[in-house]
Amino acid sequence: MNVPFVSLRPMHDELRDKLDKAYNLVLDRSMYIQGDECELFEKEFASYCDAKHCIGVATGLDAIYLILRAMEIGAGDEVIVPSNTFIATALAVSYCGATPVFVEPVIENFNIDVDRIEEAITDKTKAIIAVHLQGRPSDMDTVNAIAKKHNLKVIEDAAQAHGARYKGKKVGSLSDAAAFSFYPGKNLGALGDAGCVVTNNDDIASKVRALGNYGSDYKYHHIYKGTNSRLDEIQAAFLRVKLPELDKWNDARRAIAARYISEIKNPLIKLPVASDETFEHIYHVFAVRCDRRDELEAYLKDRGIGTVKHYPVPMHLQEAYADLNISEGDLPIAEEISNTILSIPMYYGMTEEEINYVISSINDFK
Repeated sequence: MNVPFVSLRPMHDELRDKLDKAYNLVLDRSMYIQGDECELFEKEFASYCDAKHCIGVATGLDAIYLILRAMEIGAGDEVIVPSNTFIATALAVSYCGATPVFVEPVIENFNIDVDRIEEAITDKTKAIIAVHLQGRPSDMDTVNAIAKKHNLKVIEDAAQAHGARYKGKKVGSLSDAAAFSFYPGKNLGALGDAGCVVTNNDDIASKVRALGNYGSDYKYHHIYKGTNSRLDEIQAAFLRVKLPELDKWNDARRAIAARYISEIKNPLIKLPVASDETFEHIYHVFAVRCDRRDELEAYLKDRGIGTVKHYPVPMHLQEAYADLNISEGDLPIAEEISNTILSIPMYYGMTEEEINYVISSINDFK
């Protein structure tokens, strides 16, 4: 049997007629940028996140960058970033001219260790980026309390957490502003690159919208040195078709995760922390850890099971961040995760036979 790491076919096959209709609607209107579909999606996604504003942008990376720009964070400033996350989180900080300061995660849940944040704060620190990695919310009450104590901004990197909840509240509404990615493989994915900023702050919302539109508040009037980062009409139309299905898709992922957690019994495999009422996980990926990760990866490949390593080289050891002069061993938890993590199949539409095969294959690994 072959089980891919991810397949988008089940969801797209169910929605094909609606997606075709959405595409033709945009084509017939001949309005491809800043039209009705984007405006409607922004309203719908803001409502979904229980937030006041949503501003469509081109990518999740752009979303973080534009939030930082709107907060006037730049050269000489520092921004706290988890040491275990996709590099886009740090790149956005670098694009602003600021410096990312890496803080280690809790190894059991992969998110930033809130007990380590304060020791990383200096007089240059301006913000904390809390990443809801893999779809599990960060401890936002503690992050916000630390930020309030030190007069810092809080940004949620919710690129992997569409629909996740923290203490019953949707991520995206738990900070000064949140960044989402709609990369095709996300739980809510476009059919190309796309992203958005969600916020309850009127000032941040207006600045982000202007900054992403060449710094313009109205046509040919430019108040900032902005950039071009806008959610196009076709992607917005596709996202509008998909948004009403998101909770169903997330529930299906939770059901698969519950089976993995209860039925994978191999002592060589370290399972992630389960979803609970405080941290409602949406399992963008299901990542296990294994001290013999590369052997496990090869074994599953031989059995036709797709896997991905998220992420095999931590940010501080990437050549791109050699200028930070962080040596191997300086961030041992991020390094241990990178050396042991392996994400196994997780997607809407997995069959019982496929789930059974993944579980039995992992349990048979010796």
